[in-house]
Amino acid sequence: MAGVTLRSVRKSYGELEVVHGVDLDIADREFVVFVGPSGCGKSTLLRMIAGLEEITAGEIAIDGRVVNELDPKDRDIAMVFQDYALYPHMTVFENMAFSLRYRGVAKDEIRRRVEAAARILEIEPLVARMPRQLSGGQRQRVAMGRAIVRDPKVFLFDEPLSNLDAKLRVQMRTEIKRLRERVATTTIYVTHDQVEAMTLADRIVILNHGIIEQIGTPEEVYETPASVFVAGFIGAPPMNLLPASAEGEGRLALGDGQVVALPEALARRARGAAELLVGIRPEHLHPATGAAALINGRVVVVEPLGSDTMVSLDIAGTALVARLPPRLVRRAGEKVALGADPANLHLFDKATGRRL
Repeated sequence: MAGVTLRSVRKSYGELEVVHGVDLDIADREFVVFVGPSGCGKSTLLRMIAGLEEITAGEIAIDGRVVNELDPKDRDIAMVFQDYALYPHMTVFENMAFSLRYRGVAKDEIRRRVEAAARILEIEPLVARMPRQLSGGQRQRVAMGRAIVRDPKVFLFDEPLSNLDAKLRVQMRTEIKRLRERVATTTIYVTHDQVEAMTLADRIVILNHGIIEQIGTPEEVYETPASVFVAGFIGAPPMNLLPASAEGEGRLALGDGQVVALPEALARRARGAAELLVGIRPEHLHPATGAAALINGRVVVVEPLGSDTMVSLDIAGTALVARLPPRLVRRAGEKVALGADPANLHLFDKATGRRL
């Protein structure tokens, strides 16, 4: 087992820099997820750790050994790709055994490792089949099995579930979680799906334009987003962000003119900031009346989901989404008053986008 360390890692294509001085420490046996929108640099960073992309500057170490100049085969990593990358002319057993045969591992040891991995992944009945005879989920299990048999220091997953349908993605997320309990190897997992990140990770690394916006546990990035970008990326639906300005000591005026009294801790952080954004998650809004109403708006869209209802509102030209009890709001055009516990408000500097 091994930790992974990145120091001032940069990647440029000509004059275009796509990864900007990333520093990161991943502990032994930790499951870390790189998440962010397309083009944020997460897969490029993973490929540099794997040795499939050269780094422009900086240092990458695995188990304390700098690997900048090492070929991928010498880094003691195993990678699971988005497209499975199975050999179509080989059986499942042969696919899983291939890297071991290449390294000259004894036949009995190869069989032992392949059979053990097949048991873990529950694909024992499939070992004699060809890849074309497998479903997408079965192929992904084989790809994971091929990684497991190598017993590497680090597993690297590059968006392994993106080719699966929604139902199978949920099932495979559960399988990866179970696998994590049985094979506690240092793992770096790349995805654009924040639900995958939240459900799988020990820690999440949120990337934006080649820069780390925040590193933290799923709870930390959800409850205390470090920036407007993180607030708008983590959460389904994401956090609402309403423009606001200071209105005396400890008070904010929202865009619709509503004045909000802040808890003392928030009021201290808001001092000296002229233009703010107030964040509130959809699930933290609730119906309110009179002085308890924080927001008044007109319903634009109603989306019944059974257990609750997603309601989109227009608040003085700013869109807002609330997760409300079922059947409380039935049609567009209704006026709704909403409240929120001030402790659930988040403040961001509008100019810098950073959390206050």
